[in-house]
Amino acid sequence: MSHPVAEGGALVLRDLLTEVRACTLCRDLPLGPRPVLRAESTAQILVIGQAPGTRVHASGIPWDDPSGDRLRQWLGVSKAQFYDAGFFAIVPMGFCYPGRGKSGDLPPRAECAPTWHEAILKRLPQISLTLLIGQYAQRYYLEDTQHRTLTERVRHWRACLPGTLPLVHPSPRNRYWLAQNPWFEAELVPYLKQEVAVRLNARERMFAD
Repeated sequence: MSHPVAEGGALVLRDLLTEVRACTLCRDLPLGPRPVLRAESTAQILVIGQAPGTRVHASGIPWDDPSGDRLRQWLGVSKAQFYDAGFFAIVPMGFCYPGRGKSGDLPPRAECAPTWHEAILKRLPQISLTLLIGQYAQRYYLEDTQHRTLTERVRHWRACLPGTLPLVHPSPRNRYWLAQNPWFEAELVPYLKQEVAVRLNARERMFAD
């Protein structure tokens, strides 16, 4: 899909996001299309998750649910810091609620990421850390990795450095996975918090100067 938006800075990204938020590519969604994402051209950390649930669809605020609470704990940030689009860009694999399946929400719609991600990511030139949360983001962006299961991809997170971290989804449904894989919160989460803190501290010093 071509985008009639010139390459460039913040204004161009805002125009593109306006176009994204008006997208009706998936008109057959059960609750209708409502793209939910946030980004500014100065963002340093990119969060690529799955797709909004019903609560996020209703509020229009990404990660506005218990999964978001746990994610912010892993990041070591407040809500105000997390929702600063000038620092965190939130661009999920699917921008709209995909509907309900037999065992939970359906996967992100397959049309979404191929249609929009490349154009958006080109306009985020300062991203230095990308978080791939859950199997859909990892399959899309780590498709050539030799570690095929989510657990193996996340267990070998150091192989994705620098600049990319695969994470298990912070859903309450993954409590059992976290209990069975204590290395995640003992090793990966402290590294993640440190990387976020380094970038936040540098940003705060820049604004203080």
